[in-house]
Amino acid sequence: MTGQALAQETASRALAESAEAEPGQWSFYASAFAYFPPESQDYVSPVLTADRGRLHLEARYNYEALSTGSLWAGYNFSGGTELVCEATAMVGAVFGDTAGVAPGYRLSLAYSSFEFSSEGEYLFDSRNRAESFFYTWTELSYSPADWFRTGLVGQRTRAYKTELDIQRGLLAGFTYRDWDFTIYLFNPDRDDRMFVLSVGVGF
Repeated sequence: MTGQALAQETASRALAESAEAEPGQWSFYASAFAYFPPESQDYVSPVLTADRGRLHLEARYNYEALSTGSLWAGYNFSGGTELVCEATAMVGAVFGDTAGVAPGYRLSLAYSSFEFSSEGEYLFDSRNRAESFFYTWTELSYSPADWFRTGLVGQRTRAYKTELDIQRGLLAGFTYRDWDFTIYLFNPDRDDRMFVLSVGVGF
């Protein structure tokens, strides 16, 4: 599984645009994450989300595993004024080199210039029950300006081999109009440190 799709700007931006849209209007968010893991092949993981009111649809590739796709459907929730909560409960079908069914979630909590966001799923592997796995990607960020954010990131993945069960690191994100750009540095204190670059756009 690859850490993603929260980058969490994907979840929060898509839900925010859906909430602001006219009733019955679709909003879309496309993102791609480039991974450069040590001692493993580099790869890109694209994610496309579509929201219409409470309905959430999503397609991923190279996310649960390499050469693996997944299709998702979910239900959006939101509430709060000062502390804004946005969440999506969803279920996905996984196919390719890895196959199965996965219940999952997206969650975002925003207060002033701070945001906590997380996405996760539990993959029930239909070919090998022992390979079932819980994946999560979580961020805590601070935005000193509308166009910049920085913070901490953590993920649990099986898309590439690592000695750590949970990867952790730093992030720096930039926004220009409808575009988001984020740089992640995982395990900065170790020899097996890894960069992830993401780009996303809402439309």
